[in-house]
Amino acid sequence: MTVLLSKASRGLRSASLMMLLAGCGLGAHAQLRDTDPEPWKEAVAAPPASFSTDQLQTFDVAQGTSLTYGIDPNTLSVGADRVVRYVLVAKSSSGALNVLYQGIRCETAEVKTYGRWDNQTRWNTSTKDAWQELSFRGQSRPAMMLARSGVCDGRTINGTPQKILHTLKNGRPDVR
Repeated sequence: MTVLLSKASRGLRSASLMMLLAGCGLGAHAQLRDTDPEPWKEAVAAPPASFSTDQLQTFDVAQGTSLTYGIDPNTLSVGADRVVRYVLVAKSSSGALNVLYQGIRCETAEVKTYGRWDNQTRWNTSTKDAWQELSFRGQSRPAMMLARSGVCDGRTINGTPQKILHTLKNGRPDVR
C-alpha cells in the first residue's frame, strides 16, 4: 500500500510541477508580448528632387541584355524604417531611359516602386504600388540583383550607403 501512495503522490507532484511550469510559461509569454518591438511602420518616401544619370553605379542584371542598369549614388539612402531607397536607371543602347524610385526591405526580401520618372520633369507616384517579393524573374529582377550585389547581406542591410556603394563597385569580399 505504501508503494501505491508513493506512486500517487509522485503523480500529484508531477502534475503540480507541470501546472506550475505551464503557468510560468504563460506569464513569460505575456511578458514577451509586452516587450515585443512595435510593428514595422514604413516611412513617408517622397521621390528625390533631382537625380543624375551621369555617374551611375552600374550592376549586372542579366547576360545578353541590351539594357544597362545602375543607381544614382547620390540618391541611395538607408531609412530609419530599414528600407534602402534609390533611383534606378535602365538605359537602352539607343539612350532611352526608364527611371524608377524604389526601396528594398532586406529583412523581408521585398521591393517597392515609389515613383516613375515621366522623362520630362516630374515623378508619377501611386499609393497603389505595394511591396513585391524579390525574384529572379519579372519586374523585380533588377532589384533582386541589386540586393544580392551589395544592398543586402542576407536578411540585413549591408551597412551605410557608403559601404553599399563600395560593395557594388568592388564586389563582395572573398570569404573563405
